[in-house]
Amino acid sequence: MSEAKPRIWDQFLTERDKAVLAAAGYGALGAWGERPALIVVDVNYAFCGDKPEPILESIKKWRTSCGEDAWEAIPVLQRLIDLCRAKGIPVIYTTGIRRPDGWNGGSWLWKSKRGGERPKVDATGLDGNTIVDEIAPGPRDIVVRKEKPSGFFGTPLGSYLQILGCDSVIVTGTTTSGCVRATVIDAFSQNFRVTVVEDGCFDRSQASHAINLCDMNAKYANVLDSETVLAHLRELPQGMFDLPSGSGVNPANVWY
Repeated sequence: MSEAKPRIWDQFLTERDKAVLAAAGYGALGAWGERPALIVVDVNYAFCGDKPEPILESIKKWRTSCGEDAWEAIPVLQRLIDLCRAKGIPVIYTTGIRRPDGWNGGSWLWKSKRGGERPKVDATGLDGNTIVDEIAPGPRDIVVRKEKPSGFFGTPLGSYLQILGCDSVIVTGTTTSGCVRATVIDAFSQNFRVTVVEDGCFDRSQASHAINLCDMNAKYANVLDSETVLAHLRELPQGMFDLPSGSGVNPANVWY
């Protein structure tokens, strides 16, 4: 019998941890579901920075940036998005929203000394909540604005998945330990089948990224590499969904 392929989280687990997960039966491979939506969580300038650069440089301007790890994931996201669009599979983005006076920042202001900084960086002229140009939404894509980590909390995401007839979600984006995990747990809690694309997610902390992938894979989702996910998507029927027509929508301003 061949040995199991090493996982990104193995280096952070003790031998006791590995034994407990195996003995308890965690990490079983769940079913895919038949009608997935691709969810791209918060891949905006606030979390990516405006260009690829080391994280400690990027966070000087963008306090929530994940630095170069964000930009390494962008080509993966491009391939997933392109394939889903070609197959007629829903592509749903989330990103943040903040009042000009910052009042609705709420609890986001409690745990960061820089939490009161504006999501717009004067040196670039970019709004941090704008999804990066490299994966900008198209006219038939759906964009959900949110104030808290989960894409479901206080948003119409659940009702959009319902009207689309989705039974499953494929989750990508950032941060793995924060908004991705919160979205995954809420999807799981609503009995959607959940897949997380390992190399399509990123975080500012390498340890948090790996351990949260481990925990989601153990209990809430299948954590799979992008090539496995792409191969599955290619096998799905064409045109299963009644997507928005995109008529009259400006792709540069595709906020709903």
